[in-house]
Amino acid sequence: MPEASARPAHAPADHPAIPQAKTGVLLANLGTPDHYSYWPMRRYLGEFLSDRRVIDYSPWKWQPLLQLVILSKRPFTSGKAYKSIWNEEKGESPLMTITRDQTAKLSKALAGRYGDQVMVDSCMRYGNPSTQSKVRAMVEAGCTRILFFPLYPHYAGATSATANDQFFRALMKETWQPTARVVEPYFEHPLYIEALAQSVERAYGGLETKPEILVVSYHGMPKRYLLQGDPYHCQCQKTTRLLRERLGWGETQVTTTFQSVFGPEEWLRPYTVEEVARLAREDGKKRIAVIAPAFSADCIETLEEINEEIRESFEEAGGEAFTYIPCLNDDDAHIAALTEVIEDNLKGWVAS
Repeated sequence: MPEASARPAHAPADHPAIPQAKTGVLLANLGTPDHYSYWPMRRYLGEFLSDRRVIDYSPWKWQPLLQLVILSKRPFTSGKAYKSIWNEEKGESPLMTITRDQTAKLSKALAGRYGDQVMVDSCMRYGNPSTQSKVRAMVEAGCTRILFFPLYPHYAGATSATANDQFFRALMKETWQPTARVVEPYFEHPLYIEALAQSVERAYGGLETKPEILVVSYHGMPKRYLLQGDPYHCQCQKTTRLLRERLGWGETQVTTTFQSVFGPEEWLRPYTVEEVARLAREDGKKRIAVIAPAFSADCIETLEEINEEIRESFEEAGGEAFTYIPCLNDDDAHIAALTEVIEDNLKGWVAS
């Protein structure tokens, strides 16, 4: 429990106790269903696919399709995919496990510099633990300032912006709002690029025969969003370039692709699932590696989509050796990068 004063100075004797002032660091990731069975999956998908930042079609057209068709079928297929990667021992998705591990390591790192001045916790945009519940907990613990950190290296309306939206909605419910800051995207931060490069070098170092090309796969979005001004595509391209330059590789050794296409409209290209097959079938690339820098933690899009569906596409087209390079997760180099980002954003708030 936070240390509480008996009462504020010069306050009446019956004034309620106020916790010692702290600064909160609230990490946010996309979200996870509570279980892979039908109803938890339906609740999670319903919340996710009802977000106008994610699907911006007119609700009067989209909601009947979503509620009557998509949510009657998709929970079964998505649930099967989640079941294939589920952490049965802890009863949760890998994203939840990894986010908890990241939170613990960041809490320890920041405690080493700031002591008990800083409280670190994490929330999910969709599902549990909710952003609102964690904001409430931080306020109750005495956080008069909150640094909100969406764990997306690249900005996109469907990721960073909707996480921020939910954070500010949570603040709207607080009688005494904490002062707030939001961490900007860190897609070009030197320590983030270094952590990515080290993960590639570590993966390649463990292989007898090196991959012929590194496929840098990012989560996709409708091309229309790019044309409307979303900077995501450009930031992804810059991350790939900085990673390639740090590795000292030529342009033919690395390629950028986009995955997780949904719906009938055109998304950012090339599509990862098609490009890996083309590399094997047309370019004769028999050995490839795939990395997913836009994800701060392994999740359904990496563990199931990349390491199962995209791998299968490559192998069916004649590919022979597919190497998936895990997300940075709670790797020490990643934690060091996130710690520096947080420390930069706490300047002026907390004395070290």
